[in-house]
Amino acid sequence: MNDSTAMSPAARDDVDRIDLHHHYFQQFGDAPAPDTDTAAAAAVLRSTGWRLPTEGFPWTPEKSIAAMDRLGVRRAVLSVPQGGNEADADNRRAVRLLNDTAHAAVARHPERFAFFASVPVPLDPQAAIDEISRGLDELGAVGVTLTTSYGEGDEAHYLGSDVFDPVWEELDRRGAVVFVHGDQTPNRNRWPNRFLPLPVTEVPNETYKAAADLVTTGKKRALTNTRIVLSHSGGSTPFLAARVAGLSRYLGTALSETEMIDDFRSFYYETALSGFATNLAVLESFVPADHILFGTDIPAVTVETAAWYTANVADFYADRPDRHRAVVRDNAVCLLPSLA
Repeated sequence: MNDSTAMSPAARDDVDRIDLHHHYFQQFGDAPAPDTDTAAAAAVLRSTGWRLPTEGFPWTPEKSIAAMDRLGVRRAVLSVPQGGNEADADNRRAVRLLNDTAHAAVARHPERFAFFASVPVPLDPQAAIDEISRGLDELGAVGVTLTTSYGEGDEAHYLGSDVFDPVWEELDRRGAVVFVHGDQTPNRNRWPNRFLPLPVTEVPNETYKAAADLVTTGKKRALTNTRIVLSHSGGSTPFLAARVAGLSRYLGTALSETEMIDDFRSFYYETALSGFATNLAVLESFVPADHILFGTDIPAVTVETAAWYTANVADFYADRPDRHRAVVRDNAVCLLPSLA
């Protein structure tokens, strides 16, 4: 048995993990999920180079629960990174179906799931606000999920763009929790090889760019009530925050270096695909202890892959069980008390 399968977190400890980064796909039940999911997986492979694991498709809540049980996860917050370019009726319908699907999964397994509401492309702010209201007020979502940018090339808008101000104002008015996932945005070059597709190479850097956009424009500082969770430990954010602070100050941003570092530290960071001693040591030196959360990225990765990262987190905190419990469970409950 290799190292990644030898460890069963559920068997090794009695911590009830809360997974803040857990995806779902399409509708289950009476919808034609197998054909739809097969087409979706093929589209992901063509556009990003990522091969979705067959073990998770077609997706059902029960498949997620089986994976959760193997990883020692008691509850998962479902989300879908919903980027795009067109703020049109088709996009709005697709997002409504996603939110209805997540709501149905929570209704079927209320003790195992919660969900972050997806948002239509917020280049139409009112449509985004309407679906945020529907997700939070009618469907019981515990927060919303946004993608790091919308549009492509010269038409791309990162999350600090003025066009999104009405959406952020609504989220801040509500004191919402916002889960930010990196977009599958290509660099000017193709991905280097089949082992380094967009999710491996670009998504972590897209997360950093969106975080830096929010910080340097002053938007993050203005969001006094909104709690923002950066996926994958913020990607390259913890390593590049000081670069942004020094060079953006030189370029004329209104904030001081110290203010920008403070704003980077005010994000929450979750461990999906980044649970590793080096990353965790950096996070512990950079952000408050209660701003580190746990995630798996199931079912976009195999249980075996998620188990390797989960084991790394457990190993890092092996001599600090209270801190381990805080990272994989208690910090999430403090952020979202309904998950308790």
